[in-house]
Formats: sequence, C-alpha cells, structure tokens
Amino acid sequence: MTRRRERRFRTVSTALAALTALGTLAGVALTGAAPASGASPKAAAGPGTARTSAIAPGVTYGYFDIPTARGTARAHVLDVDLRDPRTGVGLLYPGAVAARAPVSALADGVGAVGGINGDFFNISETQHPGVEATGASVGPAVANGHALKGAVPNGQRFGPAMPPGVTTEAVLGVGYDRRARMDDLSLDGTIRTPDARLPLGGLNQYALPVGSVGAFTSDWGVVSRLRSTCGTDTSRGAPCSTDTHEVTVRGGRVVASADAPGTGPIARGSTVLVGREAGAQQLRKLSLGDRVRVSHRLVAADSRVPFSFALGGYPVLRDGAPLPGLDPTASAVRTAAGISDHGRRLLLLSLDGSPEYRGGLTVAEVADTLRGLGATDGFSLDGGGSSTLVAATSTLVARAPGADAVTVRNNPSGGAERPVPNGIGVFSRE
Repeated sequence: MTRRRERRFRTVSTALAALTALGTLAGVALTGAAPASGASPKAAAGPGTARTSAIAPGVTYGYFDIPTARGTARAHVLDVDLRDPRTGVGLLYPGAVAARAPVSALADGVGAVGGINGDFFNISETQHPGVEATGASVGPAVANGHALKGAVPNGQRFGPAMPPGVTTEAVLGVGYDRRARMDDLSLDGTIRTPDARLPLGGLNQYALPVGSVGAFTSDWGVVSRLRSTCGTDTSRGAPCSTDTHEVTVRGGRVVASADAPGTGPIARGSTVLVGREAGAQQLRKLSLGDRVRVSHRLVAADSRVPFSFALGGYPVLRDGAPLPGLDPTASAVRTAAGISDHGRRLLLLSLDGSPEYRGGLTVAEVADTLRGLGATDGFSLDGGGSSTLVAATSTLVARAPGADAVTVRNNPSGGAERPVPNGIGVFSRE
C-alpha cells in the first residue's frame, strides 16, 4: 500500500470509527435518521458520527460523514443481514428492460422497504440523430432467476472508465443460497435455422456486436430496436449500420420479416431477431414459415449457485483489496454496494448530493469506505456527478417502520430523482 493510499485509508477509517462502535450499522442504535430529500440535513456532530435506525427485521438504515481534502461527504447506507430469513433482496425494474422509473416508485410498486439505483444505462443519443435512447442498462440483468438481458460490448457502455481487465459482463447479485457475490455473466445462445447454427450475439441489448444477431423478447418493452445496430464494439458514437434485417419468430417459425429494426411491443412467446452486417445477411436467407429455434442463458464465470437476482456495474474491491487502477482524482456523488461476512451481509451505499456534500468521493475512496465498513468485495453502481449521464441517479430510499411508502433519504444531485432502468430492492416479511 502506498503512503498516499495508506493516509487516505486511515482518514476514512477514522471517519468510520463511530460507525464501528455502533455495530457497523448491524445493531439497533436508534439515534435518529437523516431528513427526507429536499430538506437541509444538519451536519453530524463530528467527523464520522453515525446515525442509525432499524427499518425492518435484518435491515438497518444509517448515515455518516466522511472528511476529505475537498470537504465533507455524507454517506447513506442500508445494511442488509441476509442470514435473517425474513429479509431478502431483488432486482427493481419497471417491468421492461427499455424503460425507466424513479427508485422510490420502483420500490413502492413491489413493496420494498428500501433500495438504491443500479446499473449505468443508455441515457442519450446525441451522436445518432433521430435514434431514440432506450434507457436500457449496460450490463446483464437477472430478476427472480429469469435472465432479462445480456451485456453490451465494452465500447458501447455508458459510465466512467472501468478498472483494467473488467468488462461489461461484471455483475453483483444474490444466489439462491442467499449469499451476495460478484461475478461475470456471459450470454450463451444459439439460433438454429434450416441451413445454419448461428451464435446469439445479444439478448434485449441496446447495442449488438458488429456482424451479429440479437434476440429481443417481451422483456424488452416498446422502445425501438434501431439503437441496437448503432455504433461498433469499440466506439459508441460510430454511425448506425446500413445493413440490417429483422425477423419475428413465433411458435418456432418465421412469421414476419423487415429490412430495418422495428418498434412496439413484442408478444409474449415471440422472439424478434435483429441482425447487422453478416448477421443481417444470415437473416435474409430465412423465408416466412421457416423453422427457427432460439435458445439462450446467462452463464456465470465462477458461481455454481444460480443468481436469483443480478445487475451490472463494475467491481472496485475484491478479497479485501481495492482493484488496481481505480481513479484517485475524480470525485463525484456515487452509489455502490459492499459484501461482507462471506456474502451474508450486503451494504448498499449512496452519497448525498446536496450542495454542502456534492464534492463526493473518488472511486478509490469509495473502495476504501466499503472496506472500512467491513466489506471484502465492493461494486460501483451508477452515481451522480459532473457528467450528464450520472447527474441525478444516485438515490437511496428506505421505508420507516409502519410507513406505507419509502422516503428518499439522501438528496439526489439536482434536487430530484432521475428515472433509472433498475436498482436493488430490499424486502422484509415482518
């Protein structure tokens, strides 16, 4: 550890000393809660002073301040004990991959007691005039054990630079063994036609690899599929392909064909195949009535236990050590998740975006903060900062005991929640 990193880690550790004394948010020290969004939160009594409250069995909410060279950052945390059989986590999403909603609405819609925003997403299309931004997330997504989507090519992602060696297939999730973990999820899929056996290049993705064929199902939503044929594997802003084709498969047979990707809902049980370049040329060989079989699944690189839920982002902490190459200079309002106790404890962290705390943390400081909270693994999610991509998406919500709805506990950058494609929901059976 370099001296600079060692000094920073000592600073963060000092800021977390009071939190540790309170049981690292796992206890029941009911000493107040942060004000709702829109209010002006009072500064804690001193650096590192924590405020915590139990909001459900096995779920504690708290906030604390972190002194930095740029000023004070305020962190809001949901501490989830996955050992408690009454507690669980799952994917929050608005019922379609290509759709967005505020975290509070997503949480209230499914009765969650808390949650944070999730993956980075396709927020704008200024480089492709006339092409609709889909709002779909970058990485893989799994809800209730069901694979919703695969990862876009690395060059097509939105968000800050990832650590060396990390790809868009990186996920954080919880398996059916109720243990949180990080892993990579790759798409394994096949298209069988009368004349060929083709690899499936994408599943409900806003960007497909050059020359591939991707599948879109009813999980996609109603947004146009045109964006999936824009850009390249290495350049998000490259022009859209001029060589495209799509076919609709229902009941194992081709029932429709078109030269350009379409829009509108996809009927349940139907699959729309979108091809670009070489993939388009393969789809043009199909005729109405031809038999086509499409199969797909998401395959974990390391986990033997299937994920009950998973979403994308990128790792910042692994086995207790920050990943090499984390940015130590650019600070922003950020959202992240930490894993401790061999996956039995999940920490959901979101920084405050009000003006007095907007200096935020660097990615390297986020990793140190998660480590100071006891996490051995840490994962960065979408946040708020200088870029328009993340200006107001850093959100943590929690429901007070006995309340009918969640309350935004941090102050999102810009003063209001931004609709997001997914998040992590915390559930409780009281």
